[in-house]
Amino acid sequence: MDKLNVLISKEEIESKVADLADELRRDYKDKRPILIGILKGSFVFMSDLIRKMDIPVEIDFVRLSSYGSGKETSGKIRHVHGVNIPIRDRHVLVIEDIVDRGLTVHFLLDYLGRQEPASLKLCTLFDKPSGRAMEITIDYVGFTLPDSFVVGYGLDFDEKFRYLPDLYVLED
Repeated sequence: MDKLNVLISKEEIESKVADLADELRRDYKDKRPILIGILKGSFVFMSDLIRKMDIPVEIDFVRLSSYGSGKETSGKIRHVHGVNIPIRDRHVLVIEDIVDRGLTVHFLLDYLGRQEPASLKLCTLFDKPSGRAMEITIDYVGFTLPDSFVVGYGLDFDEKFRYLPDLYVLED
């Protein structure tokens, strides 16, 4: 049976999302950025973030996969659904729920960079640098996490726990 222990409360998450939104609003206020969320995990964070940014943005989503039903990445990225908005000469902000090994984000940033956006930055709510396999520059970070498997606030384990409002450590 899985055991869940609260790591970050919904109140702490809400406050951090507001702080990130303030920073992004200042940085993008006159740029009408394209926010690209990485599905499925980023949808909760991105939804809360864009409402708090309160500036005109365009949104799109990509669906990439490197996990099966386990807790470890396969290391192989599958491009399930790509970007539909032209991004050349546009300001692009990638929204990710969590950056851990960095393989998925590295793959996406490389792919988007080849399309010559005016700027390309990364925003993640959760950063887990201890297991990083790729060097990744994260421009906007909410929380730095310990090396634990986490669920909640959009993050799942085998499609479970996304609905939880807090961030939990999942223990066996």
